[in-house]
Amino acid sequence: MANYGSIDNVIISYKLKLYRPLVSRLGVVELLEGWDAGMRRRVWVVSAVVVLVLASLYIFFNGFTGAVRIRAATTTSLYATGLLDYLARVFSGKHRGFEVGFMAVGSGEALRLAADGSVCLVLVHAPSLEKKYIEQGVLVEGRIFAYNYFVVAGPSRDPAGVRTAANVSEAFSRIYSAGEKGAAVFVSRGDSSGTHVREMMLWRKTGLDPRGRPWYMETGSGMAETLLVADEKEGYVLSDIGTFLKLKSEGRLPGLEILYMNDTELINIYSAYIVSGCGGEERRGAEMFIEYLVGEAQELIASYGVDEYGQSLFYPAANKTDELREAWMMLASTW
Repeated sequence: MANYGSIDNVIISYKLKLYRPLVSRLGVVELLEGWDAGMRRRVWVVSAVVVLVLASLYIFFNGFTGAVRIRAATTTSLYATGLLDYLARVFSGKHRGFEVGFMAVGSGEALRLAADGSVCLVLVHAPSLEKKYIEQGVLVEGRIFAYNYFVVAGPSRDPAGVRTAANVSEAFSRIYSAGEKGAAVFVSRGDSSGTHVREMMLWRKTGLDPRGRPWYMETGSGMAETLLVADEKEGYVLSDIGTFLKLKSEGRLPGLEILYMNDTELINIYSAYIVSGCGGEERRGAEMFIEYLVGEAQELIASYGVDEYGQSLFYPAANKTDELREAWMMLASTW
């Protein structure tokens, strides 16, 4: 990732000096001369702020390192755990001419950014949404590079009895029943993310719709924020296991426990795609990054989190490609 030191401040200052001749040519200076000193000062301050904002955006998308910046939109679970920053640092160390700039949003928003051409690379975990954008020609060259599992977490007292559920549909049915009795709360991301899409798919399997019920809360936020709300409200929540383990190990979720998980219905598959409209050196860099994800980065993914959390937060897709592809196709057809 880029590191912007004092040289960047010099460059920004230089750009600000260039700004006055520009506005002079536009006739703004002549206009200002007719105003009092206080008004002129305020206008110049506002103008300087505008330039700084534009310069900051330029820094985010291009940097001052001379490297080609790859604009990437990623699901929050990959970013919040620190995995992507770690992988990107190793990648940039090996490929000095490229660096990756991440925008961490839900999978739904990441795919919308791809559709409007704001990014060149997307890393997402919502097969049913991904399929739509593939069919529209927005996404190409997709590769599965990692997986983990969703878990149902909740208060240790478990008023809905999720611990003893035979399957995830029964777990969700029990939460609904307890909610209707005023004994339970469910906290949803409610943000069209991959996690939210999977949650709604699970509710549909039960034949129940919790939306609008007084015990059903939507945060409209990322996974970490939603987990913190669930902990505060002593509510149930669907989470990727990576984000849950990270926050739990940090002592930020004292009231939540994993109550239900399995390795079939709750598999969580992460894929990387090139945005079809992206070209030039940025596209070449994005293609290199995907090859890196499915190649040498697989060992890094396998070991990430073991020392700090006692287990991997994600599992590499290597050697399970066919199985994961079959699971992806099943999830993509379920809506």
